[in-house]
Formats: sequence, C-alpha cells, structure tokens
Amino acid sequence: MSRPLTSMTSTRVPARPRTPIIQPLLREVYGRQLRRLRRAQGRTLAEVAGLAGISMAYLSEVERGLKEPSSEIIAAVCGALDATVVDLVGAAHEELRALAEAVAREALVLDLTSGRAAPVRRPEPATPGESLDRSPGAGCPAVLAA
Repeated sequence: MSRPLTSMTSTRVPARPRTPIIQPLLREVYGRQLRRLRRAQGRTLAEVAGLAGISMAYLSEVERGLKEPSSEIIAAVCGALDATVVDLVGAAHEELRALAEAVAREALVLDLTSGRAAPVRRPEPATPGESLDRSPGAGCPAVLAA
C-alpha cells in the first residue's frame, strides 16, 4: 500500500551560490549607440523624438537603456537620425566585440562545473604520452566581467 501523495515529504537541496555572469543588455548597447549618434549630429532629444514620433521622455529612457524599444521604435529613431537599423546593429556589434576583448584581457573565467570565477590558468604544454583532460566541462570556460 502506497502513501498518499500529500503525506510524502520532500527534501530540498540547497542551491549552490553562483557567481553572476555580467553581460550587457542589448537595450543598453543600442541606447548608447543611439545617444552617441544623436550627439555626434548635434541634435536634441526633442528634435529626434519629434521626427521619430515618440515622446522626448521615452527617447531619453531608450538612450539610457531603461526601456526595451520595439523594432518599430528602433527603426523610427534610426530614420530620424538618418541611419539604418543595419548601421545600429553594426555599431552595437563592434561595441560588444570590444567589450568581450576587454573582459578577456581581465582573464577571469567561470568554471562551468563549479559555478565559480577564477583567474585563467594557461595550460602547460602536454608532455609526450600525456592525455588531455576530457572530463565534462573541461576546457569550456565562460568569460566573466570583473
């Protein structure tokens, strides 16, 4: 005879503390790029927002990375800045690549098996006859921001 489901006890396994992986949000990157372009053109928030058909407050929030604009809003703001969405995405790609390179120079990685950050250790060259570590998670670090 089995026990009713309601009388069964469950055991909770405590969660392992995790080191957060710091990644930029796309809305923040797009916002920085839009603000740089607007300022490079010497245009005001009011001017660009008016041309894009959005409020000045909303454009300000988009530029500060506080709002997640729709693709239609992004296209409207790019149009108001005489740019294309392709231009914006290309500039965002360059910024993200530069950020990834800067993080890599900091030499911190996340050990996917332990969830902890540690400095990168350069592997010693293998000696003849020595096998490589092929255990799960070996050689699969994820980069962390310091």
